[in-house]
Amino acid sequence: MNLTTSSTGNEIAPMALAIHELVNRLPTTMRTKNSLGVRIEEGKVLDNDYTGPILEKVLNDGKIYKETPDEGPYKGTPVFVVPLIENDEVIAAIGVVDTTQGIYSDIMHLTRRPEKIEPDNSKGEFY
Repeated sequence: MNLTTSSTGNEIAPMALAIHELVNRLPTTMRTKNSLGVRIEEGKVLDNDYTGPILEKVLNDGKIYKETPDEGPYKGTPVFVVPLIENDEVIAAIGVVDTTQGIYSDIMHLTRRPEKIEPDNSKGEFY
């Protein structure tokens, strides 16, 4: 797959569908900088000419956003949107809609692999 800033919704759909499956079919959105993209739910492309307010934000400044949009089909539902950057240029934005109302992000935080803890033997064996 050759992803460019002008790749269309139809061209990026296979990648977006793969991400959709990786996140246990949470609604997924994706668009490139110069073309509208896709909106996917339940394993199906619902719109191949899509954009959203947080996707636009990420495309403009290249930062990761975790927030709740005030407009669009996911109004009032938390979204996570990340930029896809190549050669210091934002070429696309990919978003996941947390329809679990935060449970998904809580689980991701709780199941994060813990850092190795070195034992503190300075206080004795049974302290």
